[in-house]
Amino acid sequence: MWLYKKLSNLLSRLVALNSIVILLVILLAGLSVKDYACYLVNSEQVVGQELVETLNGFLWKVGVFAFIIAGLFHYFTVRKIVDPINHLSKAANEMKEGKSPALVKVKTSGEMKELVENFNSMSETLMSVQEQREEMLRDIAHELRTPLTNINGYLEALQNKVIEGDPELFGSLLEESRRITRIVELITELNFWSNGNYFLEKEFVGIEIKPLLSETLTNFQLKLNNQFVNLDIQIDQATMTGNPDGIKQVFTNLLQNILDYNIGSRLSIYGVTESDHYRIRFSHEGQRIDPDKKNKIFERFYRIEESRSTKADGAGLGLAIAKSIITAHHGMIYLDTDGTNHTFSIELPIEKVTDKTLP
Repeated sequence: MWLYKKLSNLLSRLVALNSIVILLVILLAGLSVKDYACYLVNSEQVVGQELVETLNGFLWKVGVFAFIIAGLFHYFTVRKIVDPINHLSKAANEMKEGKSPALVKVKTSGEMKELVENFNSMSETLMSVQEQREEMLRDIAHELRTPLTNINGYLEALQNKVIEGDPELFGSLLEESRRITRIVELITELNFWSNGNYFLEKEFVGIEIKPLLSETLTNFQLKLNNQFVNLDIQIDQATMTGNPDGIKQVFTNLLQNILDYNIGSRLSIYGVTESDHYRIRFSHEGQRIDPDKKNKIFERFYRIEESRSTKADGAGLGLAIAKSIITAHHGMIYLDTDGTNHTFSIELPIEKVTDKTLP
């Protein structure tokens, strides 16, 4: 049994178990027959044909007894081995029925332990995905409810001739319709980058980061000059493999977020190489963000303040899309903040390294 406990491989355990059972039957039957034969010859003086017939009858009895003992031993030992499989099967059936099974907690080792741990990990992942899906559906319904309610209200009023149509009203309806369209487009973009389909439809090529970031900053130049008195921009050159439109979308979303929630007059943008990656830092003073919730701003539809405007540009998807794109490029995006002084950092793998460091 010591050897059996030491074996971690399931196949090895079964082979060892069967070998032990066979050995048990042989020893039990052999030793019993030997001892009984010695007793008959020495004590009872039984010899010849009578001895053979007596031993044959005894052998049958001992064989049946050994079979029962070995069978019971084999049954309870195998049941202990397959018990984790039964728990896994039950949990898998619950999962198939759409339920959320409890984690499988059984004491085992080797391959079976690895299987149980992988199943529990898979179960937790599926439950997390299901919760995220349900939360996303609730968020989408919440985002679309207001513009659809407005459109339906206006249309019902027009149908009942409560109000008369005019260019201003139709313009308002058009804006609500465009808002819905923009939200749907944002959701589509987010799901596209999150589902791993970008390699099939997006071209990944060599990108010069400095001109791409400079081009994005040029597009925001007027807005940046209006909001910030001090603009400190230092961008080093580096090359990476990626999708130019995707990376530019990240810069655009991040700058738009900074402009929407900025309360200060200074913006610092540093782009430099560090070892095997390129790091870009956007530092400014913005509306308060609880440092404990700094990672939540990259979640879908998350807003620091629920009272903020729910216009299309503020649907809470910009930073979530940025994170999905950066993750697709095997990079990182994160926020460091003390509450009002925020630094958004982007790290991207690069092909060429320089010796410069961040100021």
